[in-house]
Amino acid sequence: MANEELEKFLSERHKDVTLFDYEGKKVPCIILSEKKFDDIMKTVAGKPVSVETNLNILQDGLGHVFVKVTLQFSQGDIEENFLIYANENVDFFEALAETTMLTLSSPNSQYGSTNVFMIQLPKPERAQNALEIIRKGLHK
Repeated sequence: MANEELEKFLSERHKDVTLFDYEGKKVPCIILSEKKFDDIMKTVAGKPVSVETNLNILQDGLGHVFVKVTLQFSQGDIEENFLIYANENVDFFEALAETTMLTLSSPNSQYGSTNVFMIQLPKPERAQNALEIIRKGLHK
C-alpha cells in the first residue's frame, strides 16, 4: 500500500465503533448517524429481516490492515459499507469473533439498552477466520 493509498484509506475509515456489555459479553457496535440509523430502522421495523455480513480484509504486508464491513439487508434494498482500521480496533474484531454478534446504533443511544439493532452472524467461522487473518496481517 503506497503512502497515498494508506492516507486515502485512513481518511475514509469509519471511526465510530465501540464495544458495549450485553449479558456479560463485549459486543461490537458500529455507530451510524442519527438519520442513517433512523432510516434503516423505519425500513426494517416489524418485518422479518436478515443481514448478509461480509468482511473483506485489505492489507499491505507492512502491518496495516483495514476491514471493509458490508451489510446487505434483505428488506428495503439497503447496503451499508464501513471501512474499519483494524490496527485501531482489534478488540472490535475479537469481540465479533467471540460473540458472533454485531450491532448498529445511533450516536444518541445508550449502547446496549436503547436504539440498538442487533445482527447475529449466520456463519461464525467467517468472523473467526477474519480475526486470524487480521492478527497475521498486523504482525508483518
